Amino acid sequence: MSIVVVTAILVVAAATVAVLSAAIGQFSASPGDVIASLARAVTGQSDADADRVDAVLWSIRFPRAALALVAGACLAVAGAVMQGVFANPLAEPSIVGVNSGASVGATLVIITGASIAAPWTLPLAAFAGALVVTLIVWTLSRTGGKAAVLTLVLAGIAINAVASAVTSFLIFLGDASSREQVIFWQLGTLAGASWGAVAVTAAVFAAGFVGSVMIRRQLDVLALGDSSASASGVNVEWLRVVAILLACLLTGTAVAFGGVIAFVGLIVPHAIRIAVGPSHRYLVPLSALGGAVLLGAADIAARTIVPFADLPIGIFTAVVGGPLFLVLLRRTLRGQGVR
Repeated sequence: MSIVVVTAILVVAAATVAVLSAAIGQFSASPGDVIASLARAVTGQSDADADRVDAVLWSIRFPRAALALVAGACLAVAGAVMQGVFANPLAEPSIVGVNSGASVGATLVIITGASIAAPWTLPLAAFAGALVVTLIVWTLSRTGGKAAVLTLVLAGIAINAVASAVTSFLIFLGDASSREQVIFWQLGTLAGASWGAVAVTAAVFAAGFVGSVMIRRQLDVLALGDSSASASGVNVEWLRVVAILLACLLTGTAVAFGGVIAFVGLIVPHAIRIAVGPSHRYLVPLSALGGAVLLGAADIAARTIVPFADLPIGIFTAVVGGPLFLVLLRRTLRGQGVR
């Protein structure tokens, strides 16, 4: 499919999802109300009859819609980068322990109350936890200088179990209020979206996206193998360190404010790769758009499927991503002669 066509489809889909996300909810607002409110904000005009609508949209709906789009973009770009650096279509952040590590760090600051100190406390703790766990999984899965598929998955399962146990222990140590907050957060939710969370996530996404674009050519060369990449002048170890840092930063921040939302980094890059090919020149930016669309649509579903209920958003990404992961795992192992 033409790259221009795919880009146009994703841009239109992202805009549509953003408008619908702001319009749909318990408080009735039409897409026209949403667009009119945005127009009033841009032009500086005021409308006394629309003050109530604007108050709801700008204090609740717009921050949530924006956070869904930016967090989805973070998760998808992290998945694209991680798959590229591991040369492995299964290397999604949640599979290799990034989400569980981020969960440990975020849970620690929530339980201790440190999350209220500053807006950056939660994402920094999530990033640190994600980085530590990912490095452990990567180290354990390396065989002959590269991370094999089977050992990567097995190491990820083992470390995810350990990280989940640590998270459970931290929850046990917390009080009733912090326990409820952590448990609901672990299921994935954007209910607590605020402009502060959007600002932090957007800033991290901008930095992570720029970094990912800067290493896109090296990731393409790395697909040829470590030896070929080194012969082409790519510092393979340096590239892996930078890529892992970027993936952890993006995922850790998205998890910090959106909870544990799995499989976005698996579904979106895989779909984009099928549509436009494996080149990271297009894979990275289009994955950002695709991730925004997927998480925005999942958030709409979470708020509308059950009337007057806000379901955990992680349910919907897991329903799609779980079966897809099993299909990809089976195909990959067959390709390597493992039955």
